[in-house]
Amino acid sequence: MTRKIHELGPIGQLAYLPQDFDAAVKYWTETMQVGPFYLMENVALGEAKYKGVPTDAVFSIAIAYWGDVQIELIRPENRAPSIYTGEYAVTDQLHHICIFVDSIEEARAACAEASATILVEGKVGADGEVIYVDPGAGPGGVVELLQNMTGADAIFQMIKDAGKDWDGSEPLRILG
Repeated sequence: MTRKIHELGPIGQLAYLPQDFDAAVKYWTETMQVGPFYLMENVALGEAKYKGVPTDAVFSIAIAYWGDVQIELIRPENRAPSIYTGEYAVTDQLHHICIFVDSIEEARAACAEASATILVEGKVGADGEVIYVDPGAGPGGVVELLQNMTGADAIFQMIKDAGKDWDGSEPLRILG
């Protein structure tokens, strides 16, 4: 029997697409005291597709941890078709949630069972894979399902550890 989407795992990330990226970093680090954020610039998924059509979308992301939950801030770097430039590009509110999964195939099966529409799919690193789906809520209700690439867990743990007892210094750090 196929698992339901919510049974694939807990929400691991809350993602935002701010109109003003720098202001969002300032809000999260100064007002919410979440940080430091680690910036990964000019990310492009391997074999990326948007609604089944190849795309060369490029974006930058900044990640920090609020307890056990990642906060991700996204900045599109081009206008290529994606959930960051088209009808799904809702800004200044929750853009999507992410569930980290052990099996992208199991995630695809759960999404098919729920009649969720696959919006984006692509490769992450050498052996990771991601899909972004609309399970029926439309823009603002997107779910990312990520089977992490080898080594990502260690990077995420480093970012999480940096947030423990963070003193507010260097709120935005380059990861690379």
